[in-house]
Amino acid sequence: MRTPAFLGVEASALGRRWVGPGAEDDRLAEAMAQQTGLPGALCRILVRRGVSAPEAAGFLAPALRDLLPDPLVLRDMGAAAARFVAAVQRGERIAIFADYDVDGGASAALLLCWLRQMGRQATLYIPDRIDEGYGPNVPAMQMLAEAHDLIICVDCGTLSHEPIAAAKGADVVVLDHHLGGETLPEALAVVNPNRQDEDGSLAHLCAAGVVFLMLVEANRQLRGVGTRGPDLLAMLDLVALATVADVAPLVGVNRALVRQGLKVMAGRQRPGLVALADVARMDAAPNAYHLGFLLGPRVNAGGRIGQADLGARLLATEDPHEAEAMARRLDELNTERREIENRVREEAMAQAEARGVDGPLVWAAGEGWHPGVVGIVAARLKEATNRPAVVIGLDNGIGKGSGRSVTGVDLGAAIQRVAAEGLLLKGGGHKMAAGLTVTRESLEPAMARLADLLARQGAGSMGPQDLRLDALLMPGAATPELVEQIEAAGPFGAGAPAPRFAFPDVALTGLRRMGQNHLRFCFTDGMGASIDAVCFGAFDCALGPMIEGHGGRRFHVAGRLEINTWGGRNRVQLRLEDAALA
Repeated sequence: MRTPAFLGVEASALGRRWVGPGAEDDRLAEAMAQQTGLPGALCRILVRRGVSAPEAAGFLAPALRDLLPDPLVLRDMGAAAARFVAAVQRGERIAIFADYDVDGGASAALLLCWLRQMGRQATLYIPDRIDEGYGPNVPAMQMLAEAHDLIICVDCGTLSHEPIAAAKGADVVVLDHHLGGETLPEALAVVNPNRQDEDGSLAHLCAAGVVFLMLVEANRQLRGVGTRGPDLLAMLDLVALATVADVAPLVGVNRALVRQGLKVMAGRQRPGLVALADVARMDAAPNAYHLGFLLGPRVNAGGRIGQADLGARLLATEDPHEAEAMARRLDELNTERREIENRVREEAMAQAEARGVDGPLVWAAGEGWHPGVVGIVAARLKEATNRPAVVIGLDNGIGKGSGRSVTGVDLGAAIQRVAAEGLLLKGGGHKMAAGLTVTRESLEPAMARLADLLARQGAGSMGPQDLRLDALLMPGAATPELVEQIEAAGPFGAGAPAPRFAFPDVALTGLRRMGQNHLRFCFTDGMGASIDAVCFGAFDCALGPMIEGHGGRRFHVAGRLEINTWGGRNRVQLRLEDAALA
């Protein structure tokens, strides 16, 4: 029997059905509130997370030492750390080959900072996205091998058989998290929780998480010979940034890493992140939103449309003046990236709609589309259609594309299979994001085959997503204290979405536009309490016109609560996600 729609909303302004907590969730939340003394709204969130009353205290204050796995549970970890430590002790020449995104840049910065504290240096090599593409390539690896004893590939390398084989005379260690193939490259060690012979228990780690575990093991090996390694806890700001920006699920040890990393970041000890936060005009303590939407895109901007190694160098630098200059440049590149993205997004959306967005895959390809923005545009198409999406930029008969998936559909595995069947020149990634290279001649059949594989996973059966709500609140109950208590259940992000609340039967006042697409207003229950609300992109969908033309009608509104600090005062604000006529 189908659960009744929450507040009777079968089709909201965005065509969504509202689904609230069931009777069993309510019963468990009430019992937890009685046993723990925690607010009912927070208890409902914990119950939805699968947390029991006895587990509540530990969940709200996770200890990294209790959740951090033994690094040696990952295959090849002991050999990787031992080779790294030996290179440091012998003063060997080390090169770091990193991907050009935030995860790759943060992974490289972790190694560079650790080595610097040990009195060692390394060569940083990050390939150009356009000229070299993703991952190790034969010329670069040959060049690095001629001048180095050890090459460490971070956030790449698991599928790079030929380039790693070309690194004659140097040992190669791979620290990665992308899906592995049936065979591994001929490296000294391939540490990857997504190798096919791993059990998958740490599959949620990003590359920086894998690098961090390697450094934990390296420190342990150093202690075994009476040497003290660098302070790893002080490096968790980099792990947190990479974990959130790479959309790794915030569960298990990832949650603890990000939570502790945000505390480290709040101390403002890393010049690169301080400069980046200042140029992004962050005026509050860092949270997961800041990492994913303010800092991450700016670090990424260098790899997308500018200098590939700029983000990694910013994260690793100790010079505040150098950091300030690089942060300003990344901010400029990010603005330029947004302009390019907007143009490609409009063309890609029009093409996808003309092709049809009701199938298992939404895709678009265009001549001259910048490869640095196709991933972001694919994410926009995915969000708009609730379908896996692939966007491809074509140049001289070759297409380089990026895809983003929806929960429950493994896009990386599907793309890897299409590549194995010969319809793609190469392709791979992980469940939620993947990349590919394809010839113009193979484009249509490759996308048809990919759509077929995704349909078998159920991608074609999805309509507008149900809007899952955690609890009902009245405006008077939404206090800054409650929001702070809710934040204790965070950080929120991929795999652990921020709780969403519904406010029933409210009146709207004080509507005003911000720019062309955003909307700000207040809502009240008529009993003296009111809450500010903001809706970003309101006029890119049906929400803006409906709310702006409310004509005095009352609404149910739903969204996520946050604190807005202005003029030294903290006020509760609702980030509106949906609305329905009451």
